[in-house]
Amino acid sequence: MERITPFIVMDILAKARQNPDAVHMEVGEPDIPPSPAVKEAFIKAIRDDRFFYTPACGIPELREKIAEHYHVTYGITVSPERIIVTPGTSGAFLIVFSLLRECGARMALADPSYPCYKNFAYFSKIDPHFITVGKETNYELSPDALKEAGNVNSIMVSSPANPTGNIHRKETLMALLDIAREKKICFVSDEIYHGLVYDSQEHTALEFSEDAIVINSFSKAFCMPGLRVGWMILPKSMIRRAEILIQNLLIATNTPSQYACLEAFDYAYLRKTRGMFKERRDYLYAAMGPLFEIEAQPQGAFYIWANISRYSRDALSFCNRLLEEQGVAITPGIDFGDRWTDYVRFAYTRDVAVLAEGVRRIRAFLEKS
Repeated sequence: MERITPFIVMDILAKARQNPDAVHMEVGEPDIPPSPAVKEAFIKAIRDDRFFYTPACGIPELREKIAEHYHVTYGITVSPERIIVTPGTSGAFLIVFSLLRECGARMALADPSYPCYKNFAYFSKIDPHFITVGKETNYELSPDALKEAGNVNSIMVSSPANPTGNIHRKETLMALLDIAREKKICFVSDEIYHGLVYDSQEHTALEFSEDAIVINSFSKAFCMPGLRVGWMILPKSMIRRAEILIQNLLIATNTPSQYACLEAFDYAYLRKTRGMFKERRDYLYAAMGPLFEIEAQPQGAFYIWANISRYSRDALSFCNRLLEEQGVAITPGIDFGDRWTDYVRFAYTRDVAVLAEGVRRIRAFLEKS
């Protein structure tokens, strides 16, 4: 417990909210609303007095809808029985990491990676083993590195990834799964940014293995972060144990939110949303290119990972000064791993006009530095 580290981006967000003129490029929270049908369904659920506990694993209608989504999107069949609805991905991580403790006590993680992974590991008394990824592998976690990782019992793969926006190619994902099978490693795929891939097609780990554990959410591509609904897809052997943990730790996921999520699968609306994020990606990638070293064009999610070493080797100080002097909030690389002291993450979760103002202020800041 004592090893759990602060989530720095949330501290920066709290500071930035004190400035009404701040440009928010720090937190990974979509500013685009969900489909109008989602709002109507949420209001209807309240009017219909849907305030009671649902089954611990989620309402059957939503589990079936998510199963249908996997058939439509990836062409695979997933039994609704294997789909468990959770309070966001955080709820899913809590349960999955508790289950992974039964696999063994050492987990392979990419470095850099989402900071909560390691903290869930520490909380669950799992030892995170970090595998450094970089521009040499386009920030993919390579099969060779996993082979050399020694005695690990589980692996967490994120694609598209936070903070880099990279995706794991089909060939890489298949090779990692092959090694996991060979070494009897529990394989977890965080797919929360699926639906936000701009120039290629993402692949779910379930296309290649029924034993993979998949975690996803309505927070990102579906633009519903505050409704706190995620899901996990588990091997059949884990379902009952997961249900017991949820009954004890979480009870159930928010009831009106689950009914609202039934209307989230508006694919025309989701394509429109993805197009808006692609436009932002293209703008910010081009605008930031002359200012920072960006080692790879982000292929998905809504982040740009940038090297600031020509200006500073202290990303936290750089971010604090940028916020204080220009009112632009961004995230220091050290949130994603101790060694990333000269990297920062920009989130393009605001419209292009706001991003343009942020770029203008950043240029002014750099000119004074």
